[in-house]
Amino acid sequence: MNSFITPEWVHHAIFYQIFPDRFAKSKKVLKSNNLENWDSAPSSYGYKGGDLLGVVEKLDYLQDLGVNALYFNPIFQSACNHRYHTHDYFQVDPMLGGNKAFKKLLREAHKRNMRVVLDGVFNHASRGFFQFNDILENDQKSAYLDWFDIRGFPLNAYHAEPNYRCWWGIPALPEFNTDNPQVRDYIFSVAKYWVDEGIDGWRLDVPYEIDDDAFWQEFRQVVKKANPDAYITGEIAQDASRWLAGDQFDAVMNYLLTYGIWIYFGGDEVNQELFGHWISAHAPDLRIRNVQDFAVYVQELLEKYPRAAVLAQMNLLDSHDTARCLSLLNGHKDLMLLAVLFLMTYPGAPSIYYGDEIGLDGGNDPDCRKAFPWDNRQWDSQMLGFYQRTISMRKAYPALRDGDFKVLYAQDDVIGYLRSKGEEKLLVVLNRSRETRHVAIDVQGLLPDGGVLQHVLANGELVVQGGFVRDLVIPPVSGIVARSW
Repeated sequence: MNSFITPEWVHHAIFYQIFPDRFAKSKKVLKSNNLENWDSAPSSYGYKGGDLLGVVEKLDYLQDLGVNALYFNPIFQSACNHRYHTHDYFQVDPMLGGNKAFKKLLREAHKRNMRVVLDGVFNHASRGFFQFNDILENDQKSAYLDWFDIRGFPLNAYHAEPNYRCWWGIPALPEFNTDNPQVRDYIFSVAKYWVDEGIDGWRLDVPYEIDDDAFWQEFRQVVKKANPDAYITGEIAQDASRWLAGDQFDAVMNYLLTYGIWIYFGGDEVNQELFGHWISAHAPDLRIRNVQDFAVYVQELLEKYPRAAVLAQMNLLDSHDTARCLSLLNGHKDLMLLAVLFLMTYPGAPSIYYGDEIGLDGGNDPDCRKAFPWDNRQWDSQMLGFYQRTISMRKAYPALRDGDFKVLYAQDDVIGYLRSKGEEKLLVVLNRSRETRHVAIDVQGLLPDGGVLQHVLANGELVVQGGFVRDLVIPPVSGIVARSW
């Protein structure tokens, strides 16, 4: 679709994903006496008491890191710590500070030119959702029977075999009947309400479960009418072409890229237990055996979707649904840093899962949802500094954000590529191997003979000779970025 336009601000965004219960806890929100210790291992059901005013108190930290967009896991009233079991879509959870706290967060974030994207859980609600609760109370007399797919009475809401349609057969998550015009109007009214309140977009939870293009087309129309600059991204971990034709989503969470990064940068050093859990379930046919395969794969990902969508993709190393990248890489910090460098030099908006930047590790859920340790003596300062420098680099050079991407070299576990926009060109070379590599990269027709490239993250320069950047010495598990001038 030639008219496919995605919000310009997303092309320049550095996202930071916040799991509200685990990021920061203020002393301004009334707390339960039954909270888990902040520093204890996370459990599946316990609360730690993070809140939105705690996030407000840490906005300066986030600004210093360099992020300019915040993506929040669900914040609406719910009965679980991750808040994917929504009770009320118009009420921010009181444990997070309620609507008043969210308005303050939105105001303070926007003062710092930070965008705010919320998680929209529209495929299913919860047993505590008013309309479903009405059915529990009134049985066949409820006015809301057709809001859900009810298959018998009385409801088996706390039974191993529920008699209504629910997500993954989980009784706590009754699925909406989105064929019902009232349900559609309700969901669209939620989407519009929060955009009108000032949010900058929606991340859509399991949108593929609502297998109805017309539904998402209308959703887009409602959101874009409220704010043409609002962002719509979906949780799609497969080929998303269906949703990225210009009439539904702007982008998706780019898990196809994530899996490729895990496979290539992890190599034979990956944590097989964590890795196998994800790849066998989500990308069993993905074969990246060497750097040549990786180079082809990441180039093809850029050609899979319209350019407007490519520049708006939410590119991530991990999330609340996966083990943390550092743990997947078996704690190899050098591999993690190299993956970060790739992420920051690849087209699409990088998304940082809270705590990755300070070396937070974690296995599968719930271990990947640890509380953020605000005692900076527990931080990996080298990791944090590297994130800050690479974020700053990405923000400094437009070519890294929305320039062209061209692979120039892929041999012996070294990949080299050029990012270019107009006269600005940056050469990126990454060495995944455990040995120093000496390479020469062909830049004929791309960079002029005698041209000089200045290192961006280190001192020194490179010179183009005879159409090649020669005598490049790349230490083990490291990379360079150099700009022409």
